[in-house]
Amino acid sequence: MKHPKMRYTYVGIDSHKETHTAVFIDCFFEKLGEIVFDNLPSKYEDFLNDADKMRQDDTELLFGLEDTGSFGRTLTIFLTDKLRKVRHVNSVLVARERKNQNITQKTDSIDAECAARVLLSKFGELPSADPNDKYWILRTLVVRRDQTVTSNVRCKMILHDLLTQHYPNYRKFFVYTFLKTPLAFFKKYPSPKNLKNVTKEELTEFFYIESNGVFGMDKAWERAEYILDSLEDTAVEHQEIRDEAVRSVIRQIEFNIAELERMEVSMTVYLDSFGCTLTSMTGIDVVSACQIMSCIGDVRRFPTPAKLARYSGIAPVTYASGKKDLQFANQRGKRELNSLFYMLAVRLTSPTGPNNKILNQFFYDYFHRKMAEGKTKRQAFKCVERRLVNIIWTMLTNNEEYVNPPVMDKP
Repeated sequence: MKHPKMRYTYVGIDSHKETHTAVFIDCFFEKLGEIVFDNLPSKYEDFLNDADKMRQDDTELLFGLEDTGSFGRTLTIFLTDKLRKVRHVNSVLVARERKNQNITQKTDSIDAECAARVLLSKFGELPSADPNDKYWILRTLVVRRDQTVTSNVRCKMILHDLLTQHYPNYRKFFVYTFLKTPLAFFKKYPSPKNLKNVTKEELTEFFYIESNGVFGMDKAWERAEYILDSLEDTAVEHQEIRDEAVRSVIRQIEFNIAELERMEVSMTVYLDSFGCTLTSMTGIDVVSACQIMSCIGDVRRFPTPAKLARYSGIAPVTYASGKKDLQFANQRGKRELNSLFYMLAVRLTSPTGPNNKILNQFFYDYFHRKMAEGKTKRQAFKCVERRLVNIIWTMLTNNEEYVNPPVMDKP
């Protein structure tokens, strides 16, 4: 009777934008051959025919791809549609295998062979590749939004540096600098030089119009009077170039804000196709729900909440030896998902708003009960995160809505 590992010929594939490299090994780690083929769907059928010729008699091809979400995604879809078995080989395992083999070089052929060796040595442990288009599209939206948010933060830092040179006290001009009216003001008057001949009446009318009346005439007059009375001459040589730099950054910020609004509309529409109930919980908006679901993917991958907690790095790690049995915080797991659960725990246990309202009395009491038991603040938050994992897993698995406790005043 054959050992299960003897039933396969192992194919490790190192995928890139233009070409893929496939290396074939048998169950004894002996290299059988290598194929380099173009990353074009029209070439995949030829590759599969050549791969079948490399296959040993009475064995089945088992493919292992280091990348199943980017350059290797199209190939993964092709192979799964052809009912071929495909496994996802983590890049960390490939790098570790290359190090264990004491290989100082790094080539596509070496990486593909290391992927095949991991595929064989970790037989039965590696997850099956599941190129689910629905969650992949959701992940695309989330990543693109995160990139836009990061770009906007950088633009705000650049604008802060520029405005500090022109208006040293610009932070006192407005409560929030990066709203519509303040941005319109700095776009039209990027430096005091542009306000030289502007009267208080003109600036008051500007604030009133740009704010669509949110700035009443009295408030607009007060703001205009403060700005014009506190101006200092900060002009330098070629000031007009610096002014144009300010306007350019503001145009980029305005574009990013509009782009974020458009993407959030797309996320709202697309989230409806999942029938997601996460937004029924106070503290989870559309963006947070999309972020959580894009990290988790198909919740059926996790038979129990404990599996999801371990995947997100919330479940503790046990170190046991003899009579010692210690538990430590898990520094692994999917850190993005870990961060999302942490931020949600903070949001639900902290008083919010000007009236210090408590969004969720249950989690607020649970958090302070853990603190009273002697746990540190971070440990108490970890307990809340673990309860949240149970609830979110149940909501996604059974498509149930969350029943929110009434909003309470802080004791």
